[in-house]
Amino acid sequence: MKPADIPLCRISIVIKALNEERRIATAIETSLYALRHIGGEVILADSCSNDRTIDIASRYPIKIIQLENPAERCCGIGPQLGYQYAQGEFIYILDGDMEMLDGFLEQAIAFMESHPDVAGVGGCIVEKNTHSLEYISRMERQSGHMQAGEVDRLDMGGLYRRAAIEQSGYFSNRNLHSYEEFDLAIRLRVRGWKLWRLPIASVNHHGHDTPHYQLLLRRWNSRYICGLGELLRAAMGQPHLPLALAGLRELKIYLATLLWALALLTCLLLPLPLIYRLALFLPLAIAPFTLMYLRKRSLSKAVYSVTSWLLNGLGVVRGFLRRQQPPQAPIAALFIAGQPAVQET
Repeated sequence: MKPADIPLCRISIVIKALNEERRIATAIETSLYALRHIGGEVILADSCSNDRTIDIASRYPIKIIQLENPAERCCGIGPQLGYQYAQGEFIYILDGDMEMLDGFLEQAIAFMESHPDVAGVGGCIVEKNTHSLEYISRMERQSGHMQAGEVDRLDMGGLYRRAAIEQSGYFSNRNLHSYEEFDLAIRLRVRGWKLWRLPIASVNHHGHDTPHYQLLLRRWNSRYICGLGELLRAAMGQPHLPLALAGLRELKIYLATLLWALALLTCLLLPLPLIYRLALFLPLAIAPFTLMYLRKRSLSKAVYSVTSWLLNGLGVVRGFLRRQQPPQAPIAALFIAGQPAVQET
């Protein structure tokens, strides 16, 4: 948390990054440009990149903080790492593959100043990746929390009120490999704060170009797919647990898929002749793929959906069993560079 004797600036834009040499310059430049009429600072929270991310970022008048221990890499640790050094009255979290759009911050601050019960404000996300099944599925779902109005979370970034963050105890749970923004949202909402999405564009997002099945494997290896289970473990015994369970509709799908897989295994192990076991196994095996094909009208999308659910279900179990550190504990980091805040013009 920010020491009391450090003066606040208006906004801190925290850019979380890992190996973003292709996009980091644009993320920084658009952030600095967005602050020119408001005043604030840009902080790069780097999770031990091994490409040119730090070298490129060092050309700009920003703070650069790097995670000391690469083994601690996860989505939740980047925002909290940046928050440790932030001086802003408001905090914006931006991914390293995003571009800040000019004009959003002014409207977000104006909205929050006229709505003192709102802890965070997001905008519409302009998705630039239209090829990956991952992002096609996301756009097709058009989840309610991505629509304008009051929402239950601010996925893909938003502007948060420092006073609300301090009430919630910490900005981002350092243990989470995903779902960090949902975790923050439920911790704020259980304390009576509201979240809002404005009907204006806030960022451009350049999602992964990785082929979709490779992306699933990458998320398994990086533990990204464990975030939901980690969130549930962190919420156990906490007042925000009911909000977590109510907001995680995908959890029912993942658990149902695990039960489906368990039923398939049971069919094969039954003490019955092979012909009977196959008679039970085959219809059960093709059932979810058939249902998704009828819904999606695409065999590839159907297969991808079921495969994704199964891996995510296994990730829930894997994440729930993982031991966690206290989320408020300071994060060991290297302070690589520091610049004064951008002054309002």
